[in-house]
Amino acid sequence: MSEVRLKYGQLAPEGLAKLRELEHYLNNEAGIEATLRELVRLRVSQVNGCEFCVRFHTAEMTKLNETAERIASLEEWRSSELYTKRERAALAWAEAVTKIQEGHAPDEVYEAVRAEFTDVETVNLTMVITTINAWNRISIALGSHSSHGVGLRLDPV
Repeated sequence: MSEVRLKYGQLAPEGLAKLRELEHYLNNEAGIEATLRELVRLRVSQVNGCEFCVRFHTAEMTKLNETAERIASLEEWRSSELYTKRERAALAWAEAVTKIQEGHAPDEVYEAVRAEFTDVETVNLTMVITTINAWNRISIALGSHSSHGVGLRLDPV
């Protein structure tokens, strides 16, 4: 399918505005560093197969001066030495929360996150993960199947 299924930005602007408000909080007030937020958003988008979101968050990481090597290695983060302990904990948590039906966020993954993040950061990181999952699902379900959106906007107008 090459056309957007529904112009959800026009059909539900209030709901999408609320999701954007949460994103604004996460981007500006949550205490999670920008590079880590984008690593998580990109990895979740890869797991979910949201091609549009992968392109979008790759571009965002490039704007943050993230190296091409770290971006390209993200799918294989477990076997790469390019990521910090904090990033590894966040990426493992992101995958566990995204694939919640497979393991219900295992205790060992949770404990690794808790070792690297404060209580508030853990909650905010989990909200980063859940909001990108929401955007991925909206884009995949209602966007165009092949491109998942128009340009670099997350909500076709």
